[in-house]
Amino acid sequence: MKRPTIGIIANYNTLEGGYTIHAGGVMNSEAISNVARCMPLLIPTSPKYVTVDELLETCDGFLFTGGRPNVHPSEYGEEATAAHGDFDQCRDEITLPLIRACVERGQPFFGICRGFQEVNVAMGGTLYPEIRDLEGRMNHRMPPDATIEEKFALRHCVRFTEGGVFESILGDANVMTNTLHGQGIKDAGPRVVVDGYADDGTPEATYIRDAPGFTLAVQWHPEYNAGNDPVSRALFEGFGDAVRDWARARSYALKSA
Repeated sequence: MKRPTIGIIANYNTLEGGYTIHAGGVMNSEAISNVARCMPLLIPTSPKYVTVDELLETCDGFLFTGGRPNVHPSEYGEEATAAHGDFDQCRDEITLPLIRACVERGQPFFGICRGFQEVNVAMGGTLYPEIRDLEGRMNHRMPPDATIEEKFALRHCVRFTEGGVFESILGDANVMTNTLHGQGIKDAGPRVVVDGYADDGTPEATYIRDAPGFTLAVQWHPEYNAGNDPVSRALFEGFGDAVRDWARARSYALKSA
């Protein structure tokens, strides 16, 4: 059987000299190919090039990646300020309806960092523009002048609900994770279940209540060292298994039609 396809949500970037690209980190492709054991497919996220319906039919699952631009606050009813940073509204136009469609269809997705925030906004939640400005919160951003290894080092604990979805996948209610984000969940959407928190109370792991498929999202970056880190490996393996189940069911339905 051919490998199922996972669409990796790309980010819009401008290089030196004004050259624009759609890009996705190599670590994402490695995690999808080597750990989830699916075929990675980079998606140029703009309604100029793709539609949600085309993506749903082309891909078996989706990886909503991290990225420097943030979800535009107008998507959750707030005014943009300098604290909200940069935006990629073309990505918003694709990812937010795509997440909602996946939830209803039972089509698997995995959200990471910005993707974690996108899932919350898509499902009716809101975001804080800067976690480190909140009383009692730690600085969740990466050290700016560090090496890659230092930026992605394990820096804080995430505690999951005992007996919850994440503990069942990871086999542990407490794990260490990296942290490279500025924004975070303010109000969880009505169906968004926060299943894990950092020690300072910042939401770190979610899933969608009563959704028929795999809807996990995390605020950290499990794509780093995914083949060796036991937490990352378990998450990507679980995601890959869910995508294979979806692909088999879709293939069977098409043959039976």
